[in-house]
Amino acid sequence: MVVSKKTSALVALSAIVILFVLESKLSIGQTPDPIPKVYANLHYDDDDGKLYLFNEAKSEKYYLRHSKPAYTINMLQSSITGTDKGIAFDFKSESFDGLLNYGLIKFEDVEYQQPIFFSDNAKIACGKVEIDLNKLRGKYDILNWEETGLIKLGYRITNSQGKILFDGKINISGKGPFETATSIIEGPFINLVTAEDAVVSFKTNKKVISYIEADGRSFNDTQATLHHEIKLDKLNPDTEYTYTISINEITESYNFRTAILPGSRNAFIFAYASDCRSGYGGGERNLFGVNAYIMKKMAALSVYRNARFFQFTGDMINGYSPDRGETILQYANWKRTIEPYAYKIPFIAGMGNHEALVHVFDNQSHYGISIDKFPFETESAEKAFADSFVNPLNGPESEDGSVYDPDPKNSDFPSYKENVFYYTFDNIAMVVLNSNYWYAPSASWIKLMGGNLHGYIMDNQLEWFKGVLTKFEKDKNIDHVFVTIHTPAFPNGGHARDDMWYYGNNQNRPYISGDSVVSGIIERRDEFLDLMINYSTKVIALLTGDEHNYSRMKIGPDMPMYPDEWKGNKLMMKRSIWQITNGSAGAPYYGQEKLPWSGSVEFFSTEFALILFHINGKKVSMEVINADTFGNIENVELN
Repeated sequence: MVVSKKTSALVALSAIVILFVLESKLSIGQTPDPIPKVYANLHYDDDDGKLYLFNEAKSEKYYLRHSKPAYTINMLQSSITGTDKGIAFDFKSESFDGLLNYGLIKFEDVEYQQPIFFSDNAKIACGKVEIDLNKLRGKYDILNWEETGLIKLGYRITNSQGKILFDGKINISGKGPFETATSIIEGPFINLVTAEDAVVSFKTNKKVISYIEADGRSFNDTQATLHHEIKLDKLNPDTEYTYTISINEITESYNFRTAILPGSRNAFIFAYASDCRSGYGGGERNLFGVNAYIMKKMAALSVYRNARFFQFTGDMINGYSPDRGETILQYANWKRTIEPYAYKIPFIAGMGNHEALVHVFDNQSHYGISIDKFPFETESAEKAFADSFVNPLNGPESEDGSVYDPDPKNSDFPSYKENVFYYTFDNIAMVVLNSNYWYAPSASWIKLMGGNLHGYIMDNQLEWFKGVLTKFEKDKNIDHVFVTIHTPAFPNGGHARDDMWYYGNNQNRPYISGDSVVSGIIERRDEFLDLMINYSTKVIALLTGDEHNYSRMKIGPDMPMYPDEWKGNKLMMKRSIWQITNGSAGAPYYGQEKLPWSGSVEFFSTEFALILFHINGKKVSMEVINADTFGNIENVELN
């Protein structure tokens, strides 16, 4: 059949019209994300559906900013394929130029696996790069891959300005040509360690069912997956175990130790720090959001000193991103930093303000106006955090059901899942709280749009905390309760403007659906202190961060803690506890400020401080070490 040019043109035009109609219907049919009822003055434009914050006082609309992040986890954990000579990376960005350093990772007879970078590197041009693995033959073949055909390769991506963006790893099979093999690309990490069980978590580059051999038994995933969490159970207390992970043709072996049987009151050590977001000085001091230089030293020193676990409470990354993929990339960099040590002991993370994942509205200012991103169940800071870590699930559900809940029949708040919880180890309990839940970074705008402010513990969390303290008060196996939260009750250096003080201005408080809550920030601080000091007899210390320094102060009776003009009730404390602030894991330092309670500060330092708590039955002492120099900062008994 012969078709005329005119007929062909009509057919083409008809196809364009049909496509336009279909695209229009799809566009019209797209339902915008429901605005959580806990917010106020957020609307969608009737014409184009754009989200905006309305300032009625100025009759101004502040539209949601849309900006594409320079780097995300999907971009840098890129497509990797085998070639005749090696492997090729495709970062899916023609504008991306940089360098790829690479080297072999020796995984047999090496306790802490790290890549040994080769002297050569490869240039990334227009988002693509290929490396020649033949260069790693002969005297450079430390894996004997020329015989086995199996390579474990570590690689580091830097941009054209020399900034380190990501450290990755991949397994490769073949002697030339080469193929990418099933690989553990993140982890493994040991989590949720008790006297009887533990969970091993890791990520793979392909969906597989993984198996773990431990204690002469086999444990496995129930289905093929990329994210693996495999529970090892029925173990013996305080026992060293080797666990071997098998994924297809790959096997890797690691070891860990189970926890001490509750109430044994054996001597042990645990580590504490916070705030390792990127610092100054270049190199690994800024591994795209993380001060990997200091954090790696802290992790290594903790394991070297036989710490049984490491509690890290917030600001592990730069954060404050409007993009989930960028946030997950920074979390991946933190986890890669601690990875060689975190297969051996648990690193338990809590949230800080820099874990914020935000919607940003454009009011022509540099930072804009920020709130916790929604939908909460998929995009919030809390969800990104829960998806990145494996923490206990024994915390409260959310702030739904509180007296401020605008719709008791539906979920309106983010989840507390894995960002508020507790755990125990022998005769201590650690309660991990979140003072940046449903956090709205733009504090001066909270009254207009709603949100929680930095440092405020909301009602349901506080009530849950009281219940947990009641539980441990009755537990004969628990002698000491540590409470950890990112923001100090009493700031001393860098955060007098917020935390639980706000220069003494109690008017600062959360707003929900346009209405303020009853208790201001200082009143809520006192309610928090009352539970730890007067209600509990076992809380020994409040472990905080946020301020980029180390300080030790005693909170107790007769300590000045109110502004001069304070007319509200004053908390009467029956006893004293310690506030130990350690935000010294690599973030830029803050010096000491003069505040009403400065006389209660017994020690202050801006060194890179790692705290090792020594628990020996009823006795608790603290060793503080400069993780950069290994110099001693102080030693002190806490009871």
